[in-house]
Amino acid sequence: MKGKTIVSTLLISSALLSGCSFSSSEPSSSDGDKLTIEIFQGKVEFKDQFEALAEEYEKENPDVDIKITAVGGGSDYAGSLKTKFASGDEPEIFSIAGPTEAANFEQYLSDLSDTKAADLALEGSLDPVTKDGEVHGLPFNQEGYGFIYNKKVFKEAGIHSEDILTYEDLEKAVKEIDSQKDQLGLEAVFAFPAKEKWVPGNHLSNVFLASEFNQQVLEAYHAESVSFEKGKEFQRMVDLQTEYSVQPVLSLDYSQQVEEYFSLQKVAIIQQGNWIYPSVEQMDQEFAENNMGIMPIPVEGSEGKLPVGIPNYWAVNNNSDDEVIQASKDFLDWMYTSEVGKEAVLKDFKFIPAYEGFDTDGIADPLSKEIYTYSSNGDTTGWVLLGYPGVWGDYLGGNIQKYLSEKMTWDEVEEDSKQKWEELRK
Repeated sequence: MKGKTIVSTLLISSALLSGCSFSSSEPSSSDGDKLTIEIFQGKVEFKDQFEALAEEYEKENPDVDIKITAVGGGSDYAGSLKTKFASGDEPEIFSIAGPTEAANFEQYLSDLSDTKAADLALEGSLDPVTKDGEVHGLPFNQEGYGFIYNKKVFKEAGIHSEDILTYEDLEKAVKEIDSQKDQLGLEAVFAFPAKEKWVPGNHLSNVFLASEFNQQVLEAYHAESVSFEKGKEFQRMVDLQTEYSVQPVLSLDYSQQVEEYFSLQKVAIIQQGNWIYPSVEQMDQEFAENNMGIMPIPVEGSEGKLPVGIPNYWAVNNNSDDEVIQASKDFLDWMYTSEVGKEAVLKDFKFIPAYEGFDTDGIADPLSKEIYTYSSNGDTTGWVLLGYPGVWGDYLGGNIQKYLSEKMTWDEVEEDSKQKWEELRK
């Protein structure tokens, strides 16, 4: 891997998504003589592959029974996790997203400083979940997002993605594709899923707010206010995606965007990240392997840079008894340090590793390879969205929905969202 510091300080000095059975409500549950570890996490995209890896671990450790629950996609993972804890049905391992969720669940977080995985985590990657010298989470992986596009459509339309650096470049390309959409077999240029608050409210806003916080997630986490310095750029990107999208955008969700429109090649561009690859591959393997590319969302001052960061961290419930806490740490260490685990993380989960010790030549899919190249070259911006206060990202997303339904002006979106940030920080 190219320099632990090179990748991580640029990428993570900043920083969704995404059935199963539930364990007993006891801190440590048992199945006969077995220890039961319930893992509750928010990425549905790799659920099947994760369950397969857990089965491999159980073969090597017959005294451990692992049960996996995935809540994500269009569901409220953080809300579901709060409900689990409130009901006493507490998972042994769960996921948290950055410093805001780490603070929300702080009373349940074990210190993971003594794990092998913590020692191997990329430099800077643990900062958002470290408090008073204790490491409260272990990185899932690195992820990046931007505009994922259909290479074949771009080629047929005469568009070169590497030439799209500014908003004006993008707008010109979008209009060119739109003018040829009938010949290209497209319903629209974009599929903009504005039904999902997180798409504009968290991910798109992050692109235009990161510079206010110097690309640093912890700076955003401690900020008492937000300014929308690039608010007009943000607005025109919302407008462009909306105008040239499958309609109506307010009823378009994530699964439709990825599976119905992009995977079936009915649109040319979607705003998403490398986490969509398994879904697209399942729909059309040839298309996924050969015709998907990713390019940055144009931002003045950050041209050619992709937001890359750590989307989620594994946490271990400190309400479990000591034996279960240790067993949970052992599983996480095994996943990121054993040969079996590392191969699954790269090839089956299709993760970009956030740890040393991986053969990054083995990164499985073309989107992840492109993102890894961006991060290795330092062409990244931060994931400050994980430092937004409380539910602010969803609140902003709701305001953008009101803007799209003409119930708010853009100036009102900004002013109301600024006030909400300050309220949540009090």
